[in-house]
Order: sequence, then C-alpha cells, then structure tokens
Amino acid sequence: MALVHAQPLDVISVRPLAARISEVRTHSLLKTDRVQLMRLVLAAGQAVPEHQVTGEITLLCLEGQVLLNTPGRQCGLAAGDLVLLPAGEPHALEAQTDSSLLVTLLLRQDVPAP
Repeated sequence: MALVHAQPLDVISVRPLAARISEVRTHSLLKTDRVQLMRLVLAAGQAVPEHQVTGEITLLCLEGQVLLNTPGRQCGLAAGDLVLLPAGEPHALEAQTDSSLLVTLLLRQDVPAP
C-alpha cells in the first residue's frame, strides 16, 4: 500500500502530540520532487544513530527535548528551537524526553519549481 502524503496547499497540523505522543510513530507528511516533510517521534532515551543526507535539512523541535550531535558540535533542542544542517553533515539525535520534531529535507535543487 502506498504511503498517503499531503498535497501542495493542503493544511498539515504539526501541533504538539502531548498525551498522544506514545501512540504516534514517525511518518512522512509531504513529499514532492524537491522537498520532504516528516514528523520524527522519539521516546525518551531513543536515539537516531549518526547518518547524513545529501541535501540540506532543518530540524524544528515541536515538543520535548532532543540532543543533536554533529562532529563539531553538540546542542540541545527544546520546543520551538530550529536548526539547519548543511548538506552531507553527519548527525545523530537522542531524545532526552518524549519528543517530536518537524524534519524538512531538501531532496533536489536541480528540479525547477512549478
């Protein structure tokens, strides 16, 4: 079964999950040729091992507290904090509390905008 994504101009809620956070899994919200939006949900203590993506990425902490590790820096993200990672930047995440983040991935810069 194909994953259902929102379409351009659809309204997507990224409100905090609050008490429902343990019931929701990480999922993709929207995907086009150029960009993908995902809600990353992590339980307290859960980690995302070091990895990298080819395009630029933003991480917006919607709720909770997450530790972001890169080779040159470690920083904490709390609700409302946003960070941009350059293309190819190795990074890892660890949730300090139950957390959700809005992840924006720039997939391809060479695709012209409609």
